[in-house]
Amino acid sequence: MQPILSLQGISYSYHNLKGETPALSDISFQVAHGEFLAIVGPSGCGKSTLLSIIAGLLTPESGSLSYRGKCLADCGTEDTVRIGYMLQRDHLFEWRTIYQNVTLGLELNHALTRENQDYVLKLLEDYDLYAFKDKKPSELSGGMRQRAALIRTMAIHPDLLLLDEPFSALDSQTRLNVSADIAQIIRNTNKTAVLITHDLSEAVTLADRVLVLSKRPASIKCEMPIQFSIDRRDPMAVRNTAEYQLYFNHLWEVLTNEQSVFQTA
Repeated sequence: MQPILSLQGISYSYHNLKGETPALSDISFQVAHGEFLAIVGPSGCGKSTLLSIIAGLLTPESGSLSYRGKCLADCGTEDTVRIGYMLQRDHLFEWRTIYQNVTLGLELNHALTRENQDYVLKLLEDYDLYAFKDKKPSELSGGMRQRAALIRTMAIHPDLLLLDEPFSALDSQTRLNVSADIAQIIRNTNKTAVLITHDLSEAVTLADRVLVLSKRPASIKCEMPIQFSIDRRDPMAVRNTAEYQLYFNHLWEVLTNEQSVFQTA
């Protein structure tokens, strides 16, 4: 099956008056339809830069990106490229209700049809936020706000979800539960997701595959498929398995090893 996303030889540098700062070097990988991919790496290595390039917010200096087999640079207005971007913070507007927040993207895209409104209401109901649809963001917990932010992203029917450390602002217990909850939502709706995270435990618990980036300029050090013999609905049960410990230990060794290592486990 054709991958939903393909990157080939992506490189990027930041430029200012003091000179050039290489951020990414020859990044190549593919993402299959319905796959949950996690990308980890040292702080400042260029993970968010990579996500911004995938989202079309930055243009690579070299290399190419393809979406469903078509080069993103060649996609015109007649092409449908549905990419949802979920940021580190929920960015919900306090002067809008939760319902008004989650339908904001539809409003901006002039797509607030009855069908889409019904879809949003179903998402709110399915993920325990319907009773809070008329509340303001400050009346919700951090985990509930993140679910609202995900529903806002899902409302535009994206094929590909980009998640830039969306759980980093939550406390440890909430983060564990909400991240597993959101990963389950993504899987249940058969969406494709690319997650940027600093947290190896999170990557192993949630992802179908993990890419480890080197320090800047980032290149791919390791690619590791992740499989568990148990259901992933309970994140603590997953973390208590021998499989989890093996994956975590190997990824930690790769991440802390200064030499380049590329292998598929």
